[in-house]
Amino acid sequence: MKNHKLLDRKLNRRDLLQKGMAGLSIAGLGGTALVPSLLGRAAEAAAVAAANGKILVILELSGGNDGLNTVVPYGDDAYYRHRPEIGIPKGELRVLDDHFGLNPGLAGFERLYKDGKMAIVHGCGYENPSFSHFTSMAYWHTAAPNSGEEYGWVGRLADSMAPEVQANYMVNIASRQSLAVRSEHHVPVVFDQPNRFMREAFYEERDVLSMTHDVGTVDNPSRRFLLDIARSANEASALVREAWSNYSSTVDYGVNSLDLPKVVSLIEAGMPTRLYYVSYRNNAFDTHVFQNNLHRRLLTYTSDAVYGFMQDLERIGRADDVALMVFSEFGRRVPENVSMGTDHGAANTMFVAGKNVKGGHYGELPSLTNLAEGDNLGYTTDFRRVYQTMIEGWLAHRNGSGLLNGNFEPFDMFT
Repeated sequence: MKNHKLLDRKLNRRDLLQKGMAGLSIAGLGGTALVPSLLGRAAEAAAVAAANGKILVILELSGGNDGLNTVVPYGDDAYYRHRPEIGIPKGELRVLDDHFGLNPGLAGFERLYKDGKMAIVHGCGYENPSFSHFTSMAYWHTAAPNSGEEYGWVGRLADSMAPEVQANYMVNIASRQSLAVRSEHHVPVVFDQPNRFMREAFYEERDVLSMTHDVGTVDNPSRRFLLDIARSANEASALVREAWSNYSSTVDYGVNSLDLPKVVSLIEAGMPTRLYYVSYRNNAFDTHVFQNNLHRRLLTYTSDAVYGFMQDLERIGRADDVALMVFSEFGRRVPENVSMGTDHGAANTMFVAGKNVKGGHYGELPSLTNLAEGDNLGYTTDFRRVYQTMIEGWLAHRNGSGLLNGNFEPFDMFT
């Protein structure tokens, strides 16, 4: 294989932002507070200029994707011994080389891989794996396995990359905010449906609430701050709605676009966002029963959406500026279960796609004959190596010491 951290404290501005205020909830957000920090116009212009740099998009496959039936080691007989019923025959695979083939649903991934635009990282995991969706996902969200962490790794990354807070630096497209983007200083823009992204109100109140009131000089810092929050919320929601309204593309994202067209709409509109977070929601990949047909469909939707995303970035001339990382909270147990499915496992495969990715296989392949406890794949790559690769190798951020609760060598993955 190729070498591939609450104490009681006074309520301050950041607390007000992160704890939220009832009058500033946004339609369609399940009560999540989302109020970007307010910048002056000059700082906004600087943020827009910064957006011309590299952008990281993170796609979460919730539920625990079965990596073994995603990137299939057909060249290893042990795979078929462990999975006599759900093992995918070589003849049905999208063969990559003399050892691996992709699930037949991964047509888009196959094209990206063969074009040299997709990296496959094997054996990604961590010590003492948790088989709980909630717990393991929290570990991946915080980059702090087997420990507690208040902020997400993406949120900490934003704090490190932009110590002077910038509006709209992070975007999380979801029905509620992910722990991954929880930040000490930044407040992510969180929305689900762009056309409904506005403050909740009765219909008769909406015009008044959408106004930006000029109340003159306000001496009280708390009142001034709350007014700034209201103004900032209105501005952010207007930006998102306008970007989505103006977005038009002929690119086919398939059946489930996974919110990726919304990302393209914001990039195209010049949103100064450096970090985007989206997900395949609702534990979709928890395939305990009659896995194969469902799993193939899920992978088809994912693959089509990712490939469409890459094509759409080409269309708007931003393909050189964006990389996409795909992960799931754990893999599946190696042997199939009696229900023709798979149970919660440990190590898994991660993907990185983009025009400047050096495609191929990274990391050490886990053994299928010397399994870890519980008939699981032993992890060979700490998943935070991939995070570090995105931070240092892609975003070129070299002041991130301590962000990932350890030191991890990045892969040489980008041109």
